[in-house]
Amino acid sequence: MHATPEPDRAPALQFILKVASRCNLSCSYCYVYNKGDESWRDRPSFMSDEIAAAALRRIREHCGRSAQGAVRITFHGGEPCLAGPARFAAWCDAARTALGDACELYLSMQTNGTLLDDEWIRVLRTQQVSVGLSLDGPAEVHDRFRVDHAGRGSHRAARHGLELLRDGGVPFQVLSVIQLGASGLAVHRHLLGLGATRIHYLLPDFTHDTIEPVRRLFGATPCADFLLPILDEWWASGSREVRIGLFWNMARVILGGDSELDMLGNQPYRYVFVETGGDIEGLDVLRVCGPSFATTGLNVLRDDFVAIYDRSEVQRKLIFEGPTLPSPCRACPEAETCGGGYLPHRYAAPRGFDNATVWCADMLLLMGRMRRLLDVDREETRQRRTVLEELHRDA
Repeated sequence: MHATPEPDRAPALQFILKVASRCNLSCSYCYVYNKGDESWRDRPSFMSDEIAAAALRRIREHCGRSAQGAVRITFHGGEPCLAGPARFAAWCDAARTALGDACELYLSMQTNGTLLDDEWIRVLRTQQVSVGLSLDGPAEVHDRFRVDHAGRGSHRAARHGLELLRDGGVPFQVLSVIQLGASGLAVHRHLLGLGATRIHYLLPDFTHDTIEPVRRLFGATPCADFLLPILDEWWASGSREVRIGLFWNMARVILGGDSELDMLGNQPYRYVFVETGGDIEGLDVLRVCGPSFATTGLNVLRDDFVAIYDRSEVQRKLIFEGPTLPSPCRACPEAETCGGGYLPHRYAAPRGFDNATVWCADMLLLMGRMRRLLDVDREETRQRRTVLEELHRDA
């Protein structure tokens, strides 16, 4: 049985506001538009002032219940830059007005970068907004899938956006979806050459129901084939200033710590989405599993975020409690570190989420290589984790 938190207690959360439900690109692998879920068609193109105000009011209420001293709001989409810099600045001002005296506020934005210009850089710098920019590598890699609605590649515009952020002093990280069959080293060196020092390589979004054609084309471990050369070069000659999110967190869990990535371990995700019409949703990537997998039926106009406890078992576990270790993973030597992998990648129609990630073989190769580099075996990981848990309990 689960227990809804007391009125004055709730877990700390972070919030993603999907301020635009349309995008100027049509990336073939996009989980929002091109993986079978059509719910975006019924949403307002942009978040209204009324919905934004209601979302901020709910966030403030939640911060009061959770007593969290800091909160991060990420502006997301679709493509948030479609709203224009003036409207975006107004959203930032509204967030500071609503939350500035309640908790420390951090603002970020996720963008494809193609619409950034000098005015955007001025607003982002003035509003102290950090940016996640999507870039999949050099033009011949990036433009295979990241195209506009006329089928034209977007690399040139995205690269220009990155250069504006870099030269304008706006903090940014690059999110790069692994392009199966491409040279990981070529991609990595391209991103480093552009000045990226924070890089998140994202495993492509497939389920057990959709992965077989990929394996036939690219073999049993295409993500590891892409990432292992990057890991080896990063370890041998990379700088500590260059953080590769997946590798950094693999090292954390192997050394006994907790993952800060939702694709490793089964810690609670602790974030929620608010769609343009005010709908409260859990992990939006669950759309790859089928229509309505991310929905809760809640809306900021009438519901608070804790209402998820009683409305959606999947989202309750995901957000507040943490996913369950899949039964096939219980005997795995990396059960406590990998934890079964990213939840959407575990899905199969016959068994739901009670499966290891479709990238299980890749993760085992990557974890094994990281263990050898760190010279930490599995028993030492267990011992370190036990010590850290005891220290945490005694603190």
